[in-house]
This record gives sequence, C-alpha cells and structure tokens, in this order.
Amino acid sequence: MLEGIVRESIGKKGTKALRRDGYLIANIYGKGLENINAAFKENEYIRAVRNKETLALPVSINGNEINVVVQSYESHAVTGKLLHVDLMIAQPGVVTHYMIPVTTTGESFGVKNKGLLNISKTRLRVKAKIEDLPKAIVIDITEMDIGDAKLIRDIEISENVKLTDADRVAVLSIIKAK
Repeated sequence: MLEGIVRESIGKKGTKALRRDGYLIANIYGKGLENINAAFKENEYIRAVRNKETLALPVSINGNEINVVVQSYESHAVTGKLLHVDLMIAQPGVVTHYMIPVTTTGESFGVKNKGLLNISKTRLRVKAKIEDLPKAIVIDITEMDIGDAKLIRDIEISENVKLTDADRVAVLSIIKAK
C-alpha cells in the first residue's frame, strides 16, 4: 500500500521543499468530499502505479485508507519528471467519469504487410461505477488491413459502462508506412 502525508503548506515555498526531499505533490478529491492536499514519495508512487492490479489504487494518508484512481498528471517538459498528480476517490456505487487505457490484441494483416498501428486515443473516457470498470479496453486488430480504422462505435463494452466520447472518433488505425 502506498503511504502518503498531508501537506500543511500548499504554497510555492512548501511545495518546492517537498519536491527537493523527493516527494510528489498530489490532490485527492471526490464527489461531495473535502479535497486532500497530499504528498507521496515519488519512487514509491511510480512503483505502486506500475504494479497495480486494477484501476483503483489503495493509498494510506495519515492512517486513513482510501481507494483512488489516477485522473491526470503533470510532468516536466524537458526532464519528464513527475511534478503533480490528481487522484479521484473511487466511491462505491457512485457513477462518474474515468479514463480507461486502450490495449490491442492480435496481429493484423496490415501490420504484417509493412503497415503501422497508429493508436490515436490511448485512453477513453467512460461513465460508470467503479465496480463495473474494466482494467483496460481491449481491441482485437486481427482482421484489420492497411487503411482500416476502429471507431468508438465499433468498440464492444459492457452495458453498465458508457463511452462518452463522440461515436465517430477513431481510436486506432492501420496506416501505410512511408
């Protein structure tokens, strides 16, 4: 479980001091709940996010155990170092928006014929309860050839999960290599 601390100072001076000590700044929020300004050890946070089994990540802030979902993060433009992360509390039974990663399965005819797989939407926005969320949206590309595309409307997903992006948006495509 990821251990964190509550930040007393939310100003620039306190934030810089925490980053110097190896902490990652985080905001934790939820529907109808008070925001929590927190900080996590950066290396422990990265390790916990990479090794998580589900979309929700258990964290402990001053002894309070909370399940959170990563909503967004900010990284340094040059170094790529994480600067800030927004975490939403995964409240059971509450329908809200989540960003689900897109993964592919199979090998398409187009990729075998020297085409390139272009994933234009790496995460899709869905509206559902945390209990109904899949870990990832898996798209089978086996039957795709060069010039084919998968749109939002082509994706099969459970009835309790609703895709909120426009149905004409392309998620991935097989393009001709130059």
